Amino acid sequence: MSTSQLEQLKKFTTVVADTGDFESMKTFKPQDATTNPSLILQAAAKPEYRHLVEKAVEEKRSSGLTGEALMSTILDRILILFGLEILKIVPGRVSTEVDARLSFDTQGTIEKARQLIAAYETEGHSRDRVLIKIASTWEGIKAAEVLEKEGIHCNLTLLFSFAQAIACAEAGVQLISPFVGRILDWHKAATGKDFTAEDDPGVLSVRSIYDYYKKFGYKTEVMGASFRNKGEILALAGCDLLTISPGLLNELQSSTEPVAERLNETSAKASTLTKIHLDESAFRFMHNEDAMATEKTAQGIRAFSADIVKLEQLVAGILG
Repeated sequence: MSTSQLEQLKKFTTVVADTGDFESMKTFKPQDATTNPSLILQAAAKPEYRHLVEKAVEEKRSSGLTGEALMSTILDRILILFGLEILKIVPGRVSTEVDARLSFDTQGTIEKARQLIAAYETEGHSRDRVLIKIASTWEGIKAAEVLEKEGIHCNLTLLFSFAQAIACAEAGVQLISPFVGRILDWHKAATGKDFTAEDDPGVLSVRSIYDYYKKFGYKTEVMGASFRNKGEILALAGCDLLTISPGLLNELQSSTEPVAERLNETSAKASTLTKIHLDESAFRFMHNEDAMATEKTAQGIRAFSADIVKLEQLVAGILG
């Protein structure tokens, strides 16, 4: 029997499920799973997952909290309940996201991350099985730098620029999630042209980041994310991790075409990249010079924030 592309890919790369849907995780058997506010909102709106939202509301309703404090503790509990279910399925790590409205608040992000980790540990899970997702703003990267020193590992998300990748590596973060498909979206809209996997700007961005990290010995893991098509995924075979939506996982599962390794440490170390150091002002300027990255980072934060508000409205409807 021929081996599926998904199984072939797993020989080169750690496959992660990009979903809040537990059944998809059971089907595709990923090592890890990632969630974000949009995925949690989509899952929470489905009848089969509504009980988790209702459970969070009932647990916290009698906490004595009111208003924003009550809503915040319920939202955190929803994230934890989804995370706990995911940890029953995947053998590795779950990524749980800090409220996107804290993206420019270093201390607020640190405090929220500590609360989320404490909640997982109260439920009996080691912090090594949880990645705290934080937007790749300067403030978010600085928060992650503090958290990593406390053994709270971070997944820096909404990452679009080389500046963000360099700053994350220098901060010692555990993992970054460059958004391949959203980079492609921007360039298609800006140029009106189509791209192949080999000239896809998102793919090229991740390859450069991977090469830079491996050449200069950074331990930060690279996890390509936000894919638009199977070709982007296959063009990054060999990347540390790839987080893939259920639809694309199914495409990979359904094909037995050969998969070749496209990234590895040997070729990375032969690259001609030079080492760069970024302080805050250099980071802000370098990131600002990348129109795609500044637009997509801001847009991503706005979209995640909007979905948190929608989740709050769902909770408010249950609270009555």
